[in-house]
Amino acid sequence: MYRILVVDDEPMIRLGLAKLITQTDPSMIEAKTAGNGLEALEAIQSLRPDFVFTDIKMPKMDGLEFSKHLYEQYGDITVVVISGYGDFEYAQKCMSYGVKEYLLKPVTKSVVHHMMNKLMIDRKAMQEKQRTYFPLSKLESWLEQLELAIWHLQVNDIQDKLQEIEDYCQIHRLESVQLQVLLDELYTKLIKQLNGRDVYTFDRIANLPEPYPSGQPDYFQGFRLLVEQTVKLIREKRKGNTKEPVEEAKAYIERNLSKDLSLDEVADMLG
Repeated sequence: MYRILVVDDEPMIRLGLAKLITQTDPSMIEAKTAGNGLEALEAIQSLRPDFVFTDIKMPKMDGLEFSKHLYEQYGDITVVVISGYGDFEYAQKCMSYGVKEYLLKPVTKSVVHHMMNKLMIDRKAMQEKQRTYFPLSKLESWLEQLELAIWHLQVNDIQDKLQEIEDYCQIHRLESVQLQVLLDELYTKLIKQLNGRDVYTFDRIANLPEPYPSGQPDYFQGFRLLVEQTVKLIREKRKGNTKEPVEEAKAYIERNLSKDLSLDEVADMLG
């Protein structure tokens, strides 16, 4: 299903355009409308459209400023600018904000259908490319930051990182199987990295659920639960200490190599 948002301050135009867009393939297209850029930005938070068709001249927030916001905040949304002959200069300015498509008023059914077919073909090709490639650098960055936050029992940082991962996967619309593989690999590497500290032994607590039609919520709920159980395990092993006593002792000794340390001094440092 492709989600489209039509933005125009003239009700008849935006409703008519939304109807033409939907008629391209009613089974695959859902079109919503907004009267200006401000309304559209609010709608996008819940709708998360694939494509946005926007007029140039609108009250409160025009198409140029709106396109700038989309470019900065929602780079994955494809924007189509609708302009009249006298607005072409504005349409050109929108190109600097990542806009690559535009329609010239008055739009016709055939032109709209041609544009929609092109957009859907391009989006499908992009999704196929994403399905076969996930940036390793992104996975490694998540792993490093999440493992560090878990090891130091930094609850807020853990929640922030989990939310970042979930938001990224939702924005890029990972399919159920791809999402399962990604989170399973992240969890496997997380356990391996924790074991690499050579302090405690961590085993896989459980596996992520098999693919569900609803996809993401089930996987993320399962992944969050695995992370929470891992944090709980570390807390139990440390018996209430937020820092790992063995690592703290090693670090203290290394900082004081030039001194003759007694075991009592190390014990006092650990409390």
